[in-house]
Amino acid sequence: MSTLESLDSFLLGASRACLSPIAVFIQIQGCVICLVLALGWAFAAYVRNREIKRMEEEMRHGNSFAFLCHDINELEHSNQLKLPRVTVVMPLKGFGEHNLHNWRTQITSLYGGPIEFLFVVESTEDPAYHAVSSLIKDFQDDIDAKIVVAGYSTTCSQKIHNQLVGAENMHKDSKYILFLDDDVRLHPGTIGALTAEMEKRPEIFIQTGYPLDLPSGSLGSYCIYEYHMPCSMGFATGGKTFFLWGGCMMMHADDFRYDNYGVVSGLRDGGYSDDMTLAAIAGDHKKTYHISTSCCVPSSSCKRS
Repeated sequence: MSTLESLDSFLLGASRACLSPIAVFIQIQGCVICLVLALGWAFAAYVRNREIKRMEEEMRHGNSFAFLCHDINELEHSNQLKLPRVTVVMPLKGFGEHNLHNWRTQITSLYGGPIEFLFVVESTEDPAYHAVSSLIKDFQDDIDAKIVVAGYSTTCSQKIHNQLVGAENMHKDSKYILFLDDDVRLHPGTIGALTAEMEKRPEIFIQTGYPLDLPSGSLGSYCIYEYHMPCSMGFATGGKTFFLWGGCMMMHADDFRYDNYGVVSGLRDGGYSDDMTLAAIAGDHKKTYHISTSCCVPSSSCKRS
């Protein structure tokens, strides 16, 4: 009997606590947050469906390459010659189950302009070095790709160090630089879509993609999946977003050549997270980052470099 009385007393006290002004405020706040997130994801779904319907409509009207561009005339050779040069930098660490497939999707792009691929490793002892060497050998007649050995980092994270060394080695005529994680898979038209948006809106500081995480089954992978969910709201806000994902970032190459806005020094001097550091720089200088509505990047969330 005393046990039941104790339980009743506990439930009574808990009920009173839940009805206190502070508790009610917290409950209302939680409901508002959930409602805002639900509306954001609903709008995101609407925009994505609209984009899919647009592609289907264009394909019915004869544009078989609607998944690459809105206007099929953009694929004419004369237009492709005018596309800017892009350098793709891929900082690598180790060699996992899906890495080779991911790298193949990254280098087999249908981008029609000049493009180079830089695989950056910390040393030749990295298992990724030999795997990438074999991959480049298979495609040596079709792509401009090379391995860059960055050495060990002393002032920032190894990933950021690899990215900066890659930026130092990019082609002198590159207009844009694209950073990709080694666990992302690219659609053949992704680089073209990112570049087209940068050309259309030169005020964009960073353009990112929407990470479609593929959980491996572990609790950690599902936590990463949940953490990235707010990024989908960029689809519902005309591309502008408050969430920057470091797995896919396109920027102006000159920002790295001339350390504009302190990009290089900010990353090099104590940088640990590339996306958080760049997001802070963007906030300090009132710069915008953007999500392309057609850039959905599948990513294996079981491993992050």
